[in-house]
Amino acid sequence: MDIEKAIRSAVDTGRVLFGERETTRAAGAGEIKLAIVAGDCPEEKRAALERLSEVSGVDIYYFDGSGIELGSVCGKPFIVSMMGIVDAGDSDILEVGRR
Repeated sequence: MDIEKAIRSAVDTGRVLFGERETTRAAGAGEIKLAIVAGDCPEEKRAALERLSEVSGVDIYYFDGSGIELGSVCGKPFIVSMMGIVDAGDSDILEVGRR
């Protein structure tokens, strides 16, 4: 699977949340199926997401690239250090998060 194409497909055809605050909140509430975290996401934000995801059962995928690169993959003109997949749309992105 081409992870970048899967992420872009989810952004284009599904429903996603962008940002640390929205993703962390949604993970705690169990509203997302997968969280994607950029490689340069601050450690304290990553740790908070990991704690919440253990409780709510949300899978996490660690993107091998910076927030700038993740934003570019998503077609956004801003840094995306964390994002949450609510609905994958036509993408098979949820397969990367399976534990």
